[in-house]
Amino acid sequence: MNNISIFGTSSDAGKSTITFVIGRIIQEAGFSVAPFKAQNVSNNSHVCDDESEIAIAQYFQADVLGISTSYHLNPILLKSGRGNSASLIVEGKVVKDKDVREYYRDLDTLKPAVSRCFEHLDSKYDCVVCEGAGSPVELNLMDKDLSNIYIATKYNTKIILVADIQKGGVFASIYGVYNLLPKQLQENVIGVIVNKFQGDMSLFDDGIKIIEEQFKIPVLGVLPYKPFNLGFEDSQSLKNFTQDCSKSTRSVAVINYPYMSNYNDFEPLLADPNTCVEFVTSNINLSKYECIILPGSKLVIKDLRWLKDTGLFEQIQKIEKQKTNHIVGICGGYQMLFNNIIDNECIEVDTSTIESGFSFIDDDIVFQKEKILKKDGSKFEIHHGISQKYPYEYKTDHIYGTFSHGLFEDEWFEKYKKETMDSFVDEMKSYLDIDRIIQSVS
Repeated sequence: MNNISIFGTSSDAGKSTITFVIGRIIQEAGFSVAPFKAQNVSNNSHVCDDESEIAIAQYFQADVLGISTSYHLNPILLKSGRGNSASLIVEGKVVKDKDVREYYRDLDTLKPAVSRCFEHLDSKYDCVVCEGAGSPVELNLMDKDLSNIYIATKYNTKIILVADIQKGGVFASIYGVYNLLPKQLQENVIGVIVNKFQGDMSLFDDGIKIIEEQFKIPVLGVLPYKPFNLGFEDSQSLKNFTQDCSKSTRSVAVINYPYMSNYNDFEPLLADPNTCVEFVTSNINLSKYECIILPGSKLVIKDLRWLKDTGLFEQIQKIEKQKTNHIVGICGGYQMLFNNIIDNECIEVDTSTIESGFSFIDDDIVFQKEKILKKDGSKFEIHHGISQKYPYEYKTDHIYGTFSHGLFEDEWFEKYKKETMDSFVDEMKSYLDIDRIIQSVS
């Protein structure tokens, strides 16, 4: 059976979503399926069943497909690091902070890890659906492209193009990407999916004819734009969330600092019709919110300094003294609630640093070199900082802090998530040429 690569004709074309939709289509045809992305760049990660770390997109795709999770799904992950570097995670474990130029220079050394993981999945599943990254035809970077060109070329995958019609220039993007692909990959393209269409779809009937008759590329379907408040992969997807606050009875402020991570912690709140969530990026009045949440952070010290620079730090201190609003800290946000954050190991900074926190909790956070990765059901921990007095959580009448992500998930949300995923996939399937897709891979 053939494996599939999902190539976007631009960034944010909807590759992550199409990956799990195509995966479910193949799965429902009777085949076993796994998602895969050779390299991802995201601060939003999850701990797997084997207690390794991968990007949330691949974890979520596996969740949709109902399969176990491991580092094989996403062998290379880059997260924000100190200075101009990125935190490099290989096969689920942190290797080191690496300058971006150094990363690309040493890219060949990472190919064995990518190949090991892909070949493991290929031996275990009938079909591997490989999500690409950005555009596959960035000509100056094609020799450094692990997620698109490397996988598709080495493993001769079939290819589905995904084009975002909302961006404009959909014909140019489809024609340009297809014709800039190496000849071998052009021959493996089974068709294009036009994504995020709004309005009367019959208005694109002529567009389909142009793509199929002039470009000679089959159109596998035109998908409508449909908000999907699950599986938030990055800050861009977070901006696209929708929520009806007309019937809400409580308001929640999530402090959206520059290095905020684990956006998916708030999916249950966005799904709850009784809760209205606002992501705060400036020093607005927080006293009107019933609950103020300090979320996860990839760079806790930098985000803590941002809170001080914006004035939000002082405002939250004043609110805590009044004891009328609830304050919740999750992972990085939890660490900010302590007296000090001590980074003698230079995990986040270039020189040994002690940064003062809110002092709501009488203890210090000490960063250690070894990252803590733990998973317990839907909840998981992923952090360098530790507290001797409160290693897991802290609670008073108006303050709650925890290292654990997945805080708001419960049975209701699990049911909601499954129903939402199933409904979304079923609707997208109705617009796709399923027979052509199955014939192309089987």
